[in-house]
Amino acid sequence: MENLNQTTKEAWDANAEVWDTRMGNEGNDFFNILCWPALASLLDPKPGDTILDIACGNGLTTRRLAEMGCQVTAFDFSANLIEYAKNRLTNYQSLITLHVLDATNEDQLLSLGEVRFDAALSNMALFDMADVEPLFRALPKLLKPGGTFVFSITHPCFNNATSMHVVEEIDDGEIKTIYSVKISRYMTPYSARGLALRNQPKPQIYFERPLQYYLNLAFKNGFILDGFEERAFPPETPQSTPLGWGGKFSEIPAAIVARLRLSP
Repeated sequence: MENLNQTTKEAWDANAEVWDTRMGNEGNDFFNILCWPALASLLDPKPGDTILDIACGNGLTTRRLAEMGCQVTAFDFSANLIEYAKNRLTNYQSLITLHVLDATNEDQLLSLGEVRFDAALSNMALFDMADVEPLFRALPKLLKPGGTFVFSITHPCFNNATSMHVVEEIDDGEIKTIYSVKISRYMTPYSARGLALRNQPKPQIYFERPLQYYLNLAFKNGFILDGFEERAFPPETPQSTPLGWGGKFSEIPAAIVARLRLSP
């Protein structure tokens, strides 16, 4: 596990420049259409809220939260990504604190301060972590009573490392083109290399886990699930590539967003 975590860190350091260029200050369609509307709705941040932004990357979600008046502590284990975040967040220095910190290390997480945060957020990052158990153990200590943890991940059922996008033509009295997804693995956790961006220099490692893995881990650590959305692209969304996620897969959710809450 330690070797996988180090390999993952090296990949994100290598890919930091490409990711920062691609995401910029505003993000891509996957973020803006699938993730952020549900994240913002379930998190429901208020001015003055103290929020922990987990695996913040170049600061995309950090910036959105600061614009809402939140006090944000954000971290990533890639020092290169944190440098890009610093460069993009100079106008929000009074509201943001950035750290280089490993989410798989419980001691590092607790160094942020116990019973400190109203809420925590993780956007498209849990499946990049070699081990999520330290994070789920630490969060109940970091959050205030009644605090929430909102996260987005690629949909484990339909958008995992074995997913194959398929286009077929059928004739049922009318010629139709059908877009579908085929997967060959789901129940057993595994890791696999992949390219989230086609031009990134180094493959990253996906840590695929069934949905029950995340939820049972949350329940074990004192959370309840009180918000959940499966997110698919609207039919009118164009495809960035012929078989890329977009409106032709509008009946298949590519991501989920969930809200976990501690007892008050």
